[in-house]
Amino acid sequence: MEIPSVQSLIDAGVHYGCRASRWNPRMKPYIHSKNGAVHVIDLRETLRGIIRAQNLLFQVASEGKMVLWVGTKRQVKGVVIEAGERTGMPVVTERWIGGTLTNFSVIRSRLKRLEQLEAIDEKAIADQKLNKKELSFMAREQRKITRNLGGIREMKSVPAVMIVVDPSREANAVREARKMGVAVIGILDTDCDPQDVDIVIPGNDDALKSVRLLVNQLAAAVEGGAQQNEEQMKAVTSAEHSDQEPEAAPTPAADGSGNEPRPTRPSRPMPTRKEGEAPAPDAATPEATAPEATAPDAAPAATDAPAPAEAPQNPTPDSSNAS
Repeated sequence: MEIPSVQSLIDAGVHYGCRASRWNPRMKPYIHSKNGAVHVIDLRETLRGIIRAQNLLFQVASEGKMVLWVGTKRQVKGVVIEAGERTGMPVVTERWIGGTLTNFSVIRSRLKRLEQLEAIDEKAIADQKLNKKELSFMAREQRKITRNLGGIREMKSVPAVMIVVDPSREANAVREARKMGVAVIGILDTDCDPQDVDIVIPGNDDALKSVRLLVNQLAAAVEGGAQQNEEQMKAVTSAEHSDQEPEAAPTPAADGSGNEPRPTRPSRPMPTRKEGEAPAPDAATPEATAPEATAPDAAPAATDAPAPAEAPQNPTPDSSNAS
């Protein structure tokens, strides 16, 4: 978030306060000095208030909550309307209707009446069922509701923060906001009471250039928070999208358990034998593979028998017999 420089505040005339005869003593901590009959606002306090307000607005907008802009002065109406259109937030630029926050259900009913009038008007013009007097009465009621409540038409609930230009002029709005627990950010001059405002931004609230500079700084913070909230919503949506993608279904088993069947070995053909024939030993049975184990038992039995005498291989002829 960009913070304005002191020179830009001076160029916009933010440091000019009211006449000293009209000042509120509670604004003394925010006054730098006195120049003739006019108080000079301490711009350090102005910058401190802007930074605090920007942090709060950024947090509120990033959470997807509403911010209400209030400014009914003739010279600042256009600035407030531009801020509302820029941020997509509700605005109040005409007379503050009592109960806008404290009796919000009735306000919503009047807005529903506005929608009904618009629908009836279009249908009546198409069907030509109403006379001119009835159409004129409905058009007058529609203009009145639009003028007073058109700025908060999209406000579905009580806002989290309210930004007020000149809280002394909007005393009813500030009173209702404090009663409903809505944080109040005030752009106020030296003739205002800062006690009813949560975040004080001391500055010239009469000059158009001064109000435009301060309002644009706050609107930039709201835009940044709204952009972050939109990015978070996109990330959550994409994550839910990926979680809902169907996975490959496993091959159902024959027993209905849902597990994939294990491969089986091919069965060997059973050997056949003739009638009266002894069964052939199976090579896979332990009896067929045990000759090595029985050989040592048979060896000692063979050694017990006497060894036969060896016959002479080449007998020599007897000399006596030969003679």
